[in-house]
Amino acid sequence: MYMLRIEHPVPNFERWKQAFDSDPVGREKMGVKRYQILRPVDNPNYVMIDLEFNTAKEAESLLAAMRGVWERVQGTIMTNPQTHIVETIETKNY
Repeated sequence: MYMLRIEHPVPNFERWKQAFDSDPVGREKMGVKRYQILRPVDNPNYVMIDLEFNTAKEAESLLAAMRGVWERVQGTIMTNPQTHIVETIETKNY
């Protein structure tokens, strides 16, 4: 399994969440199997999004599409996105 981690500040979480929910790139169509949104407990205006894929290529394709979206909304919905594509090596539930 592969994960695209995106994180960035948001000026207004509710406005960002509306934009996220509008799904401008079609996450499911691009291979996203699952996602989760996280926020630091001490900073409600910062988000981390983990998007899970079957392949690294799918993650890379979605990241390329998101870069196009970010060019249009940089500074209004979000700023300075940081990204990583990672491979899940081990998971254990207790």
